[in-house]
Amino acid sequence: MACVQDQVIIITGSTSGVGEACALEAAQNGAKGIVITGRDTERGEDVRNRVEALGTEAIFVPAELSDPDQCRNIVAQCDAKWGRVDGLVNSAADTNRGTIEETSVDFWDHQMNVNVRAPFILTQDCVKIMQREKIAGSIVNILSVAGFCGMDILCSYSTTKGALRTLTKNNANALRRHRIRVNGINLGWTDTPAEHIVQKVQGSPEDWLEQAESASPFGRLLKADDVGKLVTYLLSTESGILTGSCIDYSQRVMGVFPPEDAVGTW
Repeated sequence: MACVQDQVIIITGSTSGVGEACALEAAQNGAKGIVITGRDTERGEDVRNRVEALGTEAIFVPAELSDPDQCRNIVAQCDAKWGRVDGLVNSAADTNRGTIEETSVDFWDHQMNVNVRAPFILTQDCVKIMQREKIAGSIVNILSVAGFCGMDILCSYSTTKGALRTLTKNNANALRRHRIRVNGINLGWTDTPAEHIVQKVQGSPEDWLEQAESASPFGRLLKADDVGKLVTYLLSTESGILTGSCIDYSQRVMGVFPPEDAVGTW
């Protein structure tokens, strides 16, 4: 079991899905403090309560990640509460669709701001604290196999994930001398509440999940808890000096998948 004993960790998008699973997994593995962030206050407070029930201190900081000041406030609140930050998980992302023909400049800019600029700002502010406190920290960016190309309906989304992968590598190289590790996870198709919403919007059948899982090699999609376990490992000292890695977490090796699987965000 990966251990993040006494770590203070910021997790974006932690009011649901992958981010929520990361928060709960870190709490179960000894984290001292967790910053829950998202736009939904009710869900954020619910996750905070569940984290604290596991014996870990937590605060909820509401934030719209398209706003740079709100991004910086997340880190500032963490610093004010604990005076340190050991780990950052950039999990939040806008996953909405758009082809090259229909993607507007405003939509492109919004996805870039949420999916790339926000992780950049959060990383920038966190590493300043890590360096100030001489902390050998760990940063995990949630990427996507869509960043290698992506379906035609994921024009800007795929581009953001490709950019975040490059940022991951660049930051890992730059921060080695401070013993701050930066890694990414290229997620395949994942069963999350956000994915259910997107599937409904795009008109997928009610039983899309059953169809997708029956067509999957392992009989199921990737689950949020799966990701939470891997993220906790990357945050922990058990992952040693691993840095600059972008791990493909997908059962569709080399991007091969049956046509009926093509409705996923990945």
